[in-house]
Amino acid sequence: MHWARIGEAGFLTGMRTLLWIDRHLGRWPLRLALYPVLAWYVLARPLARRASRDYLARLHAHSGGATPRPTLGNVFRHFASFGETLLDKVAVWSGKAIDTPHTMDGGEHFIAQQATGRGAVIVTAHLGNVELSRALARQRRGARLNVLVHTRHAPQFNRLLREANPDCELDLIQVSELSAATAVMLSERVERGEFIVIAGDRVPLSAGHRVRVDFLGAPADFPAGPALLAGLLHCPLLALLLTERADGWQLTIRSLANEVRLPRHDRLAAVRPIVAAFAALLEAECRAAPLQWFNFYPFWEDPTA
Repeated sequence: MHWARIGEAGFLTGMRTLLWIDRHLGRWPLRLALYPVLAWYVLARPLARRASRDYLARLHAHSGGATPRPTLGNVFRHFASFGETLLDKVAVWSGKAIDTPHTMDGGEHFIAQQATGRGAVIVTAHLGNVELSRALARQRRGARLNVLVHTRHAPQFNRLLREANPDCELDLIQVSELSAATAVMLSERVERGEFIVIAGDRVPLSAGHRVRVDFLGAPADFPAGPALLAGLLHCPLLALLLTERADGWQLTIRSLANEVRLPRHDRLAAVRPIVAAFAALLEAECRAAPLQWFNFYPFWEDPTA
């Protein structure tokens, strides 16, 4: 079951428990509490195991054997990497200082956009530690980030973040459909210099909101939403990804489009090159950090099939 479908009481209780353990007991007790749950998930979710193995197999072939083989042991390593990322996320949510060594590649794109006084749409992925990348952007540049999510828990999670860290500068905004009122609100935030963050590696069910591009040697459906949103808000589109390397974390920022022009007809064709550029960037980051892309579902299958 997806975490967004968990009952509200259970969700709030679970999150408060994790934050309490991290604050009062530390990382190792938190790891001891989390890993049995993660191990159960790996054993009980064959679909997720198969999706991990499929991803590792495609990446191994595409990299010419330079990345881990799709063995059961590496599938468990893949999930263990996800578990460690969850621990890092809890630390970020708790407002702990970020002293992990990190470098920034392409930070000039972010700085240049801030200098204009307007914000932009930022497309990211379930790669590495997304929360840490957002925290670094806020810490280094004082950016205000608004994250679009598809979960009814957004208001409760915002409240939890502020309980744990009153200085939190992160807003989660629940968006099931982009209404006119939501578009106006997002436009106002961009004009104030704030950034709209949206994931670009979750395949939407609607065929009218996805485009098919090459990814790891095979056609795959990617959401067109981030590019369409940038066109609707008349603002640039940036990409932001963070992966853990041998010498620390690397924050990668790229400019995908200074302006997204949306024609009256066939808007998906207009944004396909932008989506393809993001897919190519994600592909390169997966090769550099092969166990850090956390899409545990059949990514290359038609979700409507």
